[in-house]
Amino acid sequence: MAIDREAIKYHIRGIIEALGDDPEREGLRETPDRVARMYAEVFEGMNYSNHDIAQMFGKTFEEPCSEHGHNLVVVKDIEVFSHCEHHMALMYDMRVTVAYLPNKRVIGLSKIARIADMAAKRLQLQERLGADIADIIQEITGSDDVAVCIEASHSCMTARGICRPSAKTYTETLRGKFETDASLQNRIR
Repeated sequence: MAIDREAIKYHIRGIIEALGDDPEREGLRETPDRVARMYAEVFEGMNYSNHDIAQMFGKTFEEPCSEHGHNLVVVKDIEVFSHCEHHMALMYDMRVTVAYLPNKRVIGLSKIARIADMAAKRLQLQERLGADIADIIQEITGSDDVAVCIEASHSCMTARGICRPSAKTYTETLRGKFETDASLQNRIR
């Protein structure tokens, strides 16, 4: 399903009116169009399933040989942002760590960041975002051993409601060996 910019413009205009402002005043006249273009960009991931994203960024390479077993691949501090599906509020200062044990194939490191970014460009729950990234990494690499850790601030907690600006949320999605191997868990934290 494609993002409908015309519908967004129409509804943003209605929101401006519902807030008691004039959508025709100079500062707001182009706001519905600007918001529609912004939403098309920040919610781009809604156009794609996890499988679609895996296909987009699925180029892999033969795993370099390791004399001591599997290599561990960890990419830390991937900065992304998202919007929570409950309030459409910004999830920011979001840092994603992705780790996996290769299964004969490795993915380009920049692709891991691109996957995290595209999966975040949806109305999301932080917990689902971790699961989505893990699903995509598993599909691409063929590895059952994947971990995704996310730390973020949620403006629905920091800027409204309870108003706790220092609150952070930390989630982990642990699959395969990461579920039970404490030494692997310690290497990603």
